[in-house]
Formats: sequence, structure tokens, C-alpha cells
Amino acid sequence: MRIVVAAVGRLKKGPETELSERYRKRAVQTGRQLGLRDIDIIEIRESRAADASKRMLEESIALATVIPKDAAVVLLDPRGQNVDSAGLASHIAAWRANGRPAIVFLIGGADGLAATVCEKAELRLSFGTATWPHQLVRVMLLEQLYRATTILTGHPYHRA
Repeated sequence: MRIVVAAVGRLKKGPETELSERYRKRAVQTGRQLGLRDIDIIEIRESRAADASKRMLEESIALATVIPKDAAVVLLDPRGQNVDSAGLASHIAAWRANGRPAIVFLIGGADGLAATVCEKAELRLSFGTATWPHQLVRVMLLEQLYRATTILTGHPYHRA
């Protein structure tokens, strides 16, 4: 199984990038026991359109093109479900057990995503009602993916 994190915007060199990469590598290493091949990060350029609805549409089209066939799609959405770490691990385990080739986590831009992309989501995942910078959302997501792999492999990292 492959995991893809597709995000609008690019991380600049700095602590967020370093922390993201640290958790990505840890998740891949721990996830090998689960048949996890890799975690790919796909960065979509932010649209330069002057109109917010056009920016949202352009970014949504770009994200939709990177979703592999038959992938489980998870949308990071402040209005989504507030799933705990064990719950996320359960979703991943179920998708893996059902033979899904990939899981794609979508992080939209500041203007959100078009309804056509949102409708593809099997899970809308929230990290709470606070507004988070996209850079931190990516770090938090990668940490949760690492945590999920440790839960599924019985590693002691996760303590409830």
C-alpha cells in the first residue's frame, strides 16, 4: 500500500520541513511491517488567479489529477470528523485489509476545495476547530501517520 499526501503549497526549508520529513521517514520505516511501500508528498502550486473561486477550482483540479485509481481519499477539513489516533489507525487497517492500493490525504489551499473533489472523500478528517497553518497540518498529519503505523505494529510509541 502506498500513502500519498497531496497538498496545495510548498514547504520552505526550515523546521516544518525537517519535522515533516522526520515523521515521514519514521512512518515509512515502521510501516514496512504493514506492507507500506512509501509515503509520497506531492506539492501542488498555489493558484495565482485573482478570484478566490477560480483559485479553488484550479487547485482542486490539480489535486484531483494525483489521486490514484481505487485509492481511499481522506480530506483534511476543519468541519470533518475529529478522529483519534486509534481511529485513524483502524481506518488505515480497514483500507489495507480491503486491498486498497493507496490512501490519499488531501490538504487544500486557503480557499478550500471544489465540491467535486470533496465528494471523493471517504473520510473528512479534522484536527479540531482551530485554524492551523497548512505547514503545521502537514506536520500533524505525518505524525499521526507515524503514530498509526506504530499502533498497528504494536510499537510502544503510542500511549493512550
